[in-house]
Amino acid sequence: MTRSITSKRLITAAGSYVFASTLIRSYPALASVIWIKDTLFEYQQGWGRTDHIALTFDDGPDPISTPLILNELKRLGVKATFFMLGSMVEAYPYVAQRVVDDGHEVALHGQWHKNHLFRSAKTIRFDMEKALNQLESATGVRPFFFRPPYGVLTEPTLRSAFDLSLRPVLWGAWGRDWRQSASTTQVMIDIKKRFAPGATVLLHDSDCTSSPGSFRATLGALEPLLTLCEQQGCTLGSLKEHGL
Repeated sequence: MTRSITSKRLITAAGSYVFASTLIRSYPALASVIWIKDTLFEYQQGWGRTDHIALTFDDGPDPISTPLILNELKRLGVKATFFMLGSMVEAYPYVAQRVVDDGHEVALHGQWHKNHLFRSAKTIRFDMEKALNQLESATGVRPFFFRPPYGVLTEPTLRSAFDLSLRPVLWGAWGRDWRQSASTTQVMIDIKKRFAPGATVLLHDSDCTSSPGSFRATLGALEPLLTLCEQQGCTLGSLKEHGL
């Protein structure tokens, strides 16, 4: 009887330990939940100067969509920050180099687009280091800003970012431009829901993890976004101009 009670207590204690460890490890992932992100993780949202909006793109570089977006940004006279996947940089280094040549900022999005909540600390660190090396090798630039896939931060993610001198940045407003139903109008509707002076805006310059062709809605939204910023008395630019 005593042995049975002791065994149950050990099992209960072990279960509690696993639960607590999982909670501690995944607690930062709550930053991807909107209302929690607003109240507890404001630092990671990338709020900057109140006369400025930071324009950021994820998941590139892509040989088809990224050049089209770069051409439109050049026409509009806007600079942006591109959070690149190491796997895409490895496949298309010349596109990554063009981003730099056009005067834009490169940032890290990891090597592969995999949710950190379901990865070990070792694989997260390997992923981030590999992507960092890919970007630096292809562009000659060492990124400073980092955004994890799906915006999911975990304790190992934050620890690796700190060790690699990377500044995690999520977003305050997004266009949800990865959806199959995305249109330029809908992208702007979604941006406006959470748009405010000083915000960081998330869009995508590649559909490698999105619905095929969804980048066209993003492309069409760039001029309306610039107009919105001007109406709010804000300039539109990169994170390095954002005052973080």
